[in-house]
Amino acid sequence: MASLRVLLLRARGPLLPRPGCAALRPFASGANFEYIITEKKGKNHNVGLIQLNRPKALNALCNGLIMELNQALEAFEKDPAVGAIVLTGGEKAFAAGADIKEMQNQRFQDCYSTQFLSHWDRLAQVKKPVIAAVNGYALGGGCELAMMCDIIYAGEKAQFAQPEILLGTIPGAGGTQRLTRAVGKSLAMEMVLTGDRISAQDAKAAGLVSKIFPVEKLLEEAIQCAEKIASNSKIIAAMAKESVNAGRAVPGRRRASSLVRLQGFGNGFGTRPGQTLLGFSGFLIWLSIEF
Repeated sequence: MASLRVLLLRARGPLLPRPGCAALRPFASGANFEYIITEKKGKNHNVGLIQLNRPKALNALCNGLIMELNQALEAFEKDPAVGAIVLTGGEKAFAAGADIKEMQNQRFQDCYSTQFLSHWDRLAQVKKPVIAAVNGYALGGGCELAMMCDIIYAGEKAQFAQPEILLGTIPGAGGTQRLTRAVGKSLAMEMVLTGDRISAQDAKAAGLVSKIFPVEKLLEEAIQCAEKIASNSKIIAAMAKESVNAGRAVPGRRRASSLVRLQGFGNGFGTRPGQTLLGFSGFLIWLSIEF
């Protein structure tokens, strides 16, 4: 019990998101964002780079961050010079999950009436190829965000997990479907039902990750791959991406994803505010394990 108290005290520090996360700044350039950094990379400046930038919260995915991410994706999608996009986080965390502080008082009625998380899948709708460069934690919503990308490169210390069951809910942004298609039913079931993490090496062996690199080389390698993609015909690359994704789709995919999000993830929240607070606090304790 004493050790749990220590972990909880540690979790109350840098793991807690900053207040006012939902606030947005108008899009003009990377300097105007609060929760992400954007720039163009590559010799021909044809790679759009988006870096999640909430290091004190391990890049927890608050509403403001998701909104800014969507704005940046829209801008790079419309930019004729950009042929591919790289999404990354920090060395310690790609994204350690959704912003629990924002979600802890959500009720099922709120989730249902507001189509909770419906704006999270903008990344999956981008026509240009997207590479996720994952260092550190990719947990919960962070793992789901990475799986929305077309290619996942991982640093050698990366860890992937869907720990929502430890909070009394299930993955709410398509993780149950995408993870199953990526690694197969058995491993997906094990990860979703236990909340256990897998290493970058295990993720590559299972087919979730394409390549593994040293931590300090990961972003460079992802940008190089994006440059190679961007050097090809943009319309043909978009067609190729659409064709591959069509081969992976299942009938009623969008309907099933929406049903899971509303009935499964939403039902994980109590009908009274604060009913699942213990589960969320436990997640903060779980995250406090040394990386």
